[in-house]
Amino acid sequence: MINRRTFTKAIGLGTGAAAISMTGPHSTASAAGGATASRAQGGTAAPTVPAVAPGTHTAFRTLKHVRAGVLDIGYAEAGPAHGPVVLCLHGWPYDIHSYVDVAPLLADLGYRVIVPYLRGHGSTRFLSARTPRTAEQSAIALDIIALMDALKIDKALLAGFDWGSRTADIIAALWPERVKALVSTGGYLITDIKAQREPAAPAVEHNWWYQWYFATERGKKAMENVDERIALCRYVWTLVSPDWDFDDATFQRTAQAFENPDYAAIVLYNYRWRIGLIETESRYGRYEARLAAQPPIGVPTITLDPALDPFTPAGDGSAYRDHFTGPYEHRTLANIGHNLPQEAPTAFAQAVVDADRL
Repeated sequence: MINRRTFTKAIGLGTGAAAISMTGPHSTASAAGGATASRAQGGTAAPTVPAVAPGTHTAFRTLKHVRAGVLDIGYAEAGPAHGPVVLCLHGWPYDIHSYVDVAPLLADLGYRVIVPYLRGHGSTRFLSARTPRTAEQSAIALDIIALMDALKIDKALLAGFDWGSRTADIIAALWPERVKALVSTGGYLITDIKAQREPAAPAVEHNWWYQWYFATERGKKAMENVDERIALCRYVWTLVSPDWDFDDATFQRTAQAFENPDYAAIVLYNYRWRIGLIETESRYGRYEARLAAQPPIGVPTITLDPALDPFTPAGDGSAYRDHFTGPYEHRTLANIGHNLPQEAPTAFAQAVVDADRL
């Protein structure tokens, strides 16, 4: 989930949880569904994304696999094969179904939408049993670069939340030539390992209870038990999306992704690594050294803050604004929690379309 250091900085700004449906200098939309046409900085009117109720779609029509880097990556695909590419990246504890309503909206507008399972999730598998099951932030970003290479995608629009935002941010910062535009929920999420080792505000530490749980042997045992890990993930859903009235079927569709044989190893590694309990594997050291400098992002970007997300104090994005040096918009969505694309698919899809025209 979101970088707790960014949240600590934001909480000090005194930004409130109240927000209008969506704010941004060039667009307005309803967080719950409908969107109005927006105009990008260049003056080109963006198409209006048709309103769709969350949960309208329950499955992807096309699921594929491709060997990419150290993985065989499972991914959903929608839209025309030669359309402009949008890569939608999920977070934890979620999977590709966070975009089950977003993908057809973008596909109907002519985009080729690709939604991969991240390492350790769903049908994505390591090619070799000898590959270390690590999950540094750069490792996950390199997985997506390898996916783009395998699919012969030179450049794509990247959109994500949670781990997906972090991954998209990293690619935009280190490989900007591969990114046409960026939609980053929660703002700038590149992890600052050094800062993570310092105490945060008590309210922030409280929100990160599962991170400390995963640092213990007790938490490790819970994650390694499939039933217990699924119960934990469902509980996290209720905490971070307090107004999202999801049903059992919706959760179960995603929970299948948590049965991946490497799921526990990847999740535990990622959260333990973030707080300095695990050293960076040598192959990723040079990338993490660059990320430690908190590099700026110069590609056209729209940042989204869901007002009910406990990790993202709703506001104007000022806590991370300086990290984005290119064309930029910020939007806050009222009454929406952490899983923004699944809770507000129309607003998320509109942000993608608008970012494409910044």
